[in-house]
Amino acid sequence: MTAQFSCTFTALPEHIDELGHVNNAVWVRWMEQIATRHWETVAPPEHVAAYVWVVTRHEIDYRGNVGQGESVVATTFIPDPPHGARFDRCVDFANATGKVIVSARTTWALIDKSSGRLVRVPAEVAAPFYSQA
Repeated sequence: MTAQFSCTFTALPEHIDELGHVNNAVWVRWMEQIATRHWETVAPPEHVAAYVWVVTRHEIDYRGNVGQGESVVATTFIPDPPHGARFDRCVDFANATGKVIVSARTTWALIDKSSGRLVRVPAEVAAPFYSQA
């Protein structure tokens, strides 16, 4: 069982490209924003103070788009337990009808803030985000 986290993003004028819809770079920025919000909302303050996450990979499927003023609900979850210093995060963006129009799987690595080095994800850090059923 994984803990899901959701938030809403609305396409502002600065998010729109020459094709009249949200630019691909904006979707990536929104993926990073929801991941950060999830971390800061769920992780204990001592974990937020001790660690920072960095992206090592994005894999994105675009199946639709939205225009200026339209909103999407982003839902993120951690599908699998961590592997060493890394774990994957999935993000789905659903439009007003509930259809998932953008899906992503991103790989994040945990860095110890004091040393600046990668660190194996401790079980207590992963626990609030992922638990085996």
